[in-house]
Amino acid sequence: MRHVLGHFATGVTVVTGLAGDGDPVGFACQSFTSVSLDPPLVLFCADHAGRSWPRMRDTGTFCVNILRHAQQELVDRFGSRTGSRFEGLDWHLSAHGAPALPDVLARVHCAVENVHVSGDHDVVVGRVVDLELVQPGRPLLFYRGRFAVTERLRSSAQPEVTGGWDDFWG
Repeated sequence: MRHVLGHFATGVTVVTGLAGDGDPVGFACQSFTSVSLDPPLVLFCADHAGRSWPRMRDTGTFCVNILRHAQQELVDRFGSRTGSRFEGLDWHLSAHGAPALPDVLARVHCAVENVHVSGDHDVVVGRVVDLELVQPGRPLLFYRGRFAVTERLRSSAQPEVTGGWDDFWG
């Protein structure tokens, strides 16, 4: 399954939140996507046995930090099963109650809307409460088991959307 699904490129994020005791927690996540524009909903999938999600699940808020191409170190830090993920990191607590990582492309601040148990993971649906474009740049991608970076995108005419977003994307 990993071999075939590895051919689908994904963006790379770090999902952060606070544990019940107030400690910052977070984990690297590739399974982030938009669900709905009205209401604004996103989702990610988190391992039941992970170090972070079980600790932040009941707090009700999280932040999805969308990583730039030069932030592989954050993936290494937040994807590791050992070490202190926030030690020595210049982060701040957002106005929405979740850790915000420095110099990311964007942040999506959410309140937990629903959690669906699916196999060995939770599918977490979040209601978007705020969006931040933090810094311009290219996204960090994951493709076929490795990190990848997009080349500069060529300027091209955008397809005309005559009806609405739903008409364009189906």
